[in-house]
Amino acid sequence: MEKIEHTTVTTNGIKMHVASIGSGPIILFLHGFPELWYTWRHQLLSLSSLGYRCVAPDLRGYGDSDAPPSPESYTVFHIVGDLVGLLDALGVDKVFLVGHDWGAMIAWNFCLFRPDRIKALVNLSIPYHPRNPKVKTVDAYRALFGDDFYICRFQVPGEAEAHFAQMDTAKVMKKFLTTRDPNPPCIPKETGLKALPDPPALPSWLSEDEINYFATKFNQKGFTGGLNYYRAMNLNWELMASWTGLQIQVPVKFIVGDLDITYHIPGVKEYLQNGGFKKNVPFLQELVVMEGVAHFINQEKPQEISMHIYDFIKKF
Repeated sequence: MEKIEHTTVTTNGIKMHVASIGSGPIILFLHGFPELWYTWRHQLLSLSSLGYRCVAPDLRGYGDSDAPPSPESYTVFHIVGDLVGLLDALGVDKVFLVGHDWGAMIAWNFCLFRPDRIKALVNLSIPYHPRNPKVKTVDAYRALFGDDFYICRFQVPGEAEAHFAQMDTAKVMKKFLTTRDPNPPCIPKETGLKALPDPPALPSWLSEDEINYFATKFNQKGFTGGLNYYRAMNLNWELMASWTGLQIQVPVKFIVGDLDITYHIPGVKEYLQNGGFKKNVPFLQELVVMEGVAHFINQEKPQEISMHIYDFIKKF
């Protein structure tokens, strides 16, 4: 880990912290919520040893990157703009892209907006869904799962932060990272995060030191930056009207665990398996469903995910 370099890049009006290691073609890794560049620690080490330069920023709002206060500063256009600026700062034209959770959603949009900058994409957990012109994103989730669904609960500025503050940050991280319940996560207003189950013990793939790294950074930065991605979802829907119906036009490998909450949203299995996903992602080359694996797939199965990435991008 000490071989990983840490730099700060100025891009799109913010300062972005970037972790990188290795030399060769660049793989750009995009993390999700509530994570950091650190979620890719295993992939950085293994793929850099196979001849790649691995680059993992703290996205806007996270870790050692700047965190503008307003939710309006967290649209997909801001985040993709940050990343285009990062590629320009690195002096690189095209990269391999790898995303997980929110990072996967940003990656899909990166490919929509700037396919000229992407050689190929490996995305984890969140499949591409084209914009539904009839209903705003958060409204659709509320209709499916109710007001207590975590995305709906995250909408009011300050409310989720207050729930998080009632609990030790390390415990918050444990609750998120170790969950294996594929049902929709619900956070009732009255109980907050206490409604999420406590892990009986840390799994073998996660140590107290690793939890404490996440907790230390979130103690410094707070959770507002990450929560603002959710608060910009309906704004994204409004701003992206021009992209309605567009397909993803880069080569893609998609990987999801069969215990992932995203895989159990009504209709998702059928969408992935019955041709709907392939229609929207016509250059989909591989679809992998990993058995017995939950949402934080790149940390739970680090070697397998690293090899899945390598086996795909080495073709290009």
